[in-house]
Formats: sequence, C-alpha cells, structure tokens
Amino acid sequence: MQPSPRRSETILACEGLRRSFGDLVAVDGVGFHIAAGETYGLLGPNGAGKTTTISMVCGLLARDAGEVLLEGRPLDTRTIAVKASIGYVPQELALYPDLTGLENLRFFGKLYGLAGHELESRVDEVLEVIDLTERAGDRVEHYSGGMQRRLNIGLGLLNRPSLLVLDEPTVGVDPQSRNAILSSVERFREQGLAVLYTTHYMEEAERLCDRVGIIDHGRLRAEGTRRELVAMVGERDRVGLSATGELEAAEAAVRALSGVDDVSRHEGGLDVVAREAHRVLPAVLAAVAGAGGHVTSVEIAEPNLEAVFLHLTGRALRE
Repeated sequence: MQPSPRRSETILACEGLRRSFGDLVAVDGVGFHIAAGETYGLLGPNGAGKTTTISMVCGLLARDAGEVLLEGRPLDTRTIAVKASIGYVPQELALYPDLTGLENLRFFGKLYGLAGHELESRVDEVLEVIDLTERAGDRVEHYSGGMQRRLNIGLGLLNRPSLLVLDEPTVGVDPQSRNAILSSVERFREQGLAVLYTTHYMEEAERLCDRVGIIDHGRLRAEGTRRELVAMVGERDRVGLSATGELEAAEAAVRALSGVDDVSRHEGGLDVVAREAHRVLPAVLAAVAGAGGHVTSVEIAEPNLEAVFLHLTGRALRE
C-alpha cells in the first residue's frame, strides 16, 4: 500500500446533490467531504438514499443538481480519467463464480490497465490485504459468503484508489466474516485511504467512522463525529416503552413530566428522552398508566447514534 497522505488533504467534496425518479425525490441537497485517512459513514435505513448518493459520487448516475470534486477535479458520468481514482464496491457481488479468486483479480486488474509484473505484484498485495492468499486458486463458487465479500472488496483496491466506496459491504455475512471485513476497513484508514462507507448497522458506524452523516428520506439530517452527534440529544438516555392503549394521551402525560426532554409516539409504544432515565422511570410508568396506556416492556439505552437517529427522524434505524 502507498504511504498515508496527510489527513487534512480533502479527497472528496460534494455539495447539493439532488436526484429524482419521476415524482420521487431520492436525494435532496446532500453534501459532505472526506479527507485522506478518514472514514465517513452514511448512516440510514434501506431506501434512505444512500446508494443513489454514492452512485452520483462515483459518476455512475447522472445528478439533477450539485457538484462532485475528487482531489479537486470535477467528476460526473463522463469524466472517465477522474473515476480511475475511485475503488467502488457495490452491494451486489461483482464476481465471476466459475473463475478462481486469482483469475477474478487478474481479469479486473487488466480492465484497470495493469499488466505484467505490475499486475501480478498488485494481485499478490490485494490477496494479502483481504486474507485470501491460501484460497486464491479456488473457484469463487466454493467460497463462503464472507470470502466472496472480501474478494469483492479486493477488486476495489486493485487500482490503488484514493477514495474507496463501500456500499453495505457486510450484508448477508456471518459474524466472523463481518468482523474480518470491519478490521480490513480499519486498516484502510490507517493506510491513508479516504473511505465512504454506507450502512444501516449502527454498530458498524460506531466502530469504523470518524464522522457520520445521518440520511433519511433523501436528506442529510445531521453530520459530525460521534461525540458531536450524541451532543445533539444532550448526552441523555432513551427509554423505549412497548405499550398499547391510549398512546396519544400517554404521550402528552409523559411530555409534561419534569426530567423528560422529549417523547415520540409510534405504533408499538413510546420513546422517551430523559436526563436520568432510572430516576424518572417510575413517574413515566405511572403517567402512562394514568392516561390509559399499558406498558408491556421497558428498554433503557445510553446515548449513542441510535438515539440521535431517533431524535432526528422520529423512528428507529431499521424500521
């Protein structure tokens, strides 16, 4: 791998990205930047606009409005030379199952213009990075799901990109393979790559990302470091109440309590944001019961990105 660039060097800058499909506005005014050695996470549920956003960032999808700069150079669907600095790893596996892992890497390396000793050297480097050297001669159809995902990531590294784009790279893999993929992404950051990482798994964003953008219904609701985002809910606790009955009245009753900062109602109950959840919980339960609600379970969560997402969107991440 190449030496790490200075982290202050901006690799990707995009602003005002917008894309509609008929009457559906899939992405509406999204903008962010990523520095060398930084992992930026786009966090949101399925259908939030993550894949549409990165498709515009990579120049795969024409945008209705906005600007994308890669290392200071404008990028769109026609700028082929600029795209050569991107390694794109899509959700869907882009592999030939009847070829070996080695043959897949050689084939895609040739598409990048690599040949001879340079090609073989780069393929060997990538196999080591994705920990598939010992299985390089096996056909991909005999790989586990996690191994196929790692090989898929390897294809995106062949051209020594300055920006690596990973779109939901751990979907459908077992926990061991998932951890191996996350460990690889951590190493990419250390090696100076700018990484754009989309996920709807909160724990992945917590572990990997230097900064996170929370996207929902095509809009970037907030972005920042984990600490900056958590500060938006004031380092407060979240109490999830599964409940039935008169939830509208229960919401109003709980909102009026001292120590309760916010309440949101959903079909299965209430979510309460409070400064000291354990102290106010008895009063919350009494207020719900007094308003005609029936609590079936209680869950208290410390401040994290899930609480931020709920605060910004009024729903849990995976709804």
